Amino acid sequence: MEIRYFKQYSHSLGRDMEFKIYGHRGKPFLFIPCQAGRFWDFESFHMDDIFRPWIDAGKIMVFSIDTIDGETWADKGGDCRRRIERHEQWYNYVVNEMVPAIQHYAGERNWNQQLITTFGCSMGAQHAANLFFRRPDLFDGVLALSGVYDSIDSFGSYMDDLVYANSPVNYLANMPDDHHYLRMYNERRIIICVGQGAWEDELKASTARLADVLYRKGIKASVNFWGHDVNHDWDWWYKQTTHYLPYMMGER
Repeated sequence: MEIRYFKQYSHSLGRDMEFKIYGHRGKPFLFIPCQAGRFWDFESFHMDDIFRPWIDAGKIMVFSIDTIDGETWADKGGDCRRRIERHEQWYNYVVNEMVPAIQHYAGERNWNQQLITTFGCSMGAQHAANLFFRRPDLFDGVLALSGVYDSIDSFGSYMDDLVYANSPVNYLANMPDDHHYLRMYNERRIIICVGQGAWEDELKASTARLADVLYRKGIKASVNFWGHDVNHDWDWWYKQTTHYLPYMMGER
C-alpha cells in the first residue's frame, strides 16, 4: 500500500495541518478521525486493514485528515460562539483547501475528477455527515458510524446561526421541499449506522432523530440500528465498514 504524508499551511485555520494519503489510485474517500484523534489514526487503529483489498486493487484512495475538536465540539466548557466560529474555520479548511487538494492528488492518479465520499466513526461520523449534507455538490456519499447529528450533546440549549448550520437534524428539517440539494441527496449513497450496546445511547437517539428527518423530507438513506451487543468501539466499526463498503463502491 502506497502511503504519502503531507504538511501544508491552512489559511482558514492559520496553522499547519497534516494529512496522509493511502493508495495509488481509485475513488477518493475522506476519513475524519474520532474525537481527539489524529490524521494517522486510519492506520494506528488498523482501519487501513479493512480498506486494504480496495486500496491495493486501486479502487480507493483514502485521505486521512486532522480535526480540531478540542477547540470546538469537545470543548464543552468554552465559549459557545468562539467554539463554533473555530469549527466553521475548520469546515472552510476542508471545503476550500482539502477538497481541492484531494481533487488534485486523486485526479493526477485517476486522470479524471471524481466526487469524494466522506467516512468517519463517532465524532468523525458527525463531521462526515455534516460535510456531506452541507455540500452534496462536492461529496457523493457518506458512511457514518456511531455519530451524533445535532448540537445537543456539545452545545446544549445554545443555538446560533453557525451551530444551526452545522446541525443536520435542524437544517435538514427546515430545508425547503423544492431545494435542489434534496434531488442531489437522492442521487448519492447515504449510510448511517449505530449500535444499541454500551456507550451508544445518545448516539442512537440522535441517529433516530436524523432518520425521522430524512424520512419526512423524502431523502433516501440507509439508516441502520445494529444489535444490543454492538458497542461503541472499533471492533464493531470494522465489521460495519466491511459490511457497507461494497455498497458504497456500487458493488452490490
